[in-house]
Amino acid sequence: MKVLLVGGGGREHALGWKIAQSPELSKLYLVPGNPGLNHLGETLPLSDGDIEAIADFAAESKIDLVVVGPEAPLAAGLGDLLRDKGIACFGPDRAAAQLEASKSFMKDVSKAAGAPTAAYGKFTDAEPAKAFLRDQTAPYVIKADGLAAGKGVVIAETLADAETAVDDMLAGQFGAASASIVIEEFMHGEEASFFAITDGKTIVPLLDAQDHKRAFDGDKGPNTGGMGAYSPAPVFTQAVYDRTMREIIEPVVAEMAKRGTPYVGVLYAGLMIENEKPRLVEFNARFGDPECQILMRRLRSDILPLLYKAATGALDGVTLDWSDDAAALVVMAADGYPGSYEKGSPIGGIDTANQLPGVVVFHAGTKSNDGEIVANGGRVLNISATGATIDEAVERAYAGIAAIDWPQGFYRKDIAWRALEKR
Repeated sequence: MKVLLVGGGGREHALGWKIAQSPELSKLYLVPGNPGLNHLGETLPLSDGDIEAIADFAAESKIDLVVVGPEAPLAAGLGDLLRDKGIACFGPDRAAAQLEASKSFMKDVSKAAGAPTAAYGKFTDAEPAKAFLRDQTAPYVIKADGLAAGKGVVIAETLADAETAVDDMLAGQFGAASASIVIEEFMHGEEASFFAITDGKTIVPLLDAQDHKRAFDGDKGPNTGGMGAYSPAPVFTQAVYDRTMREIIEPVVAEMAKRGTPYVGVLYAGLMIENEKPRLVEFNARFGDPECQILMRRLRSDILPLLYKAATGALDGVTLDWSDDAAALVVMAADGYPGSYEKGSPIGGIDTANQLPGVVVFHAGTKSNDGEIVANGGRVLNISATGATIDEAVERAYAGIAAIDWPQGFYRKDIAWRALEKR
């Protein structure tokens, strides 16, 4: 099978790493790839935003499957272009990708499906938004309606701060993404992520994970795209799994099909769990990052047939084999992230880290400069590890961190603290 993988971050490195292990793979193409991925396939001189050029190449080269990692090409309609040309695509079309691309669309679908989620309002003007806020209680949750790279959420402790967030967003803080905003009821509990793959009809559940969104230890500091993750998460019990499938995943997939926009690809449900009752925080239309890396480390089954069957409506009867080992991942980010940061600092020790027991380093924001790996983004490296227990996986991941020589980077030192606290 000839496969084209779209995206160049840590999520795509993990997907490419897993796809490359498949005996069904004959050729892997990468757009745009990254220094960790590039030895696994052929890199094309395109960006992941060149959706028409990607679709043309896929058709001309008779690609069997295109796997789309990031959300932006999906929201822009890459899936539609590929399907119009008869190319199998793992990822939703533009209409279905609105589950991530529009917070208000996600809320409307969830409400129609009866999925438990926070009360909400959608606004394009500041005064009605502020009037809505005054009827809420602190803390206040304000979200950009559109895609904002995981950063378009403010949780304000005071009404004054909430009103400032409303003004900032509607004034263009996140560009077109915050031309409209969603204000939500604050949900209490513990967050976790759950993933399922669907062809629009059949649903194949994957696993749970827990992400760490805040930049610093103790869940302090600004929100980020994710500073680490681990799986399994103790909060995600069998009862939570059963309710998540029955009350959220299954009815939403059915509602999307009912609307004539069947959802194809991976559905990532961000959950808030309290007293074993999950409520939906958000959907993502792609594998999470860095949760994807954790899932790929625990998946024993060949991923390529799974992705192809999802893309071609043939998931019925598919089952997966998972490792009983735990997995943990620590993100190394550039000093200053998620604010301004410098690029170009050299990184050493990656090969040494990769030789440690259970450790695999995924490249998230790097580039090769005359053969030297240098930082080229905010989240730069993902040090993942597996182990018989969460404790062992975490210990191994931090051993991998210790092997990396990059003084300009930082990382959280408390990944998986909730699980370790519950031992």
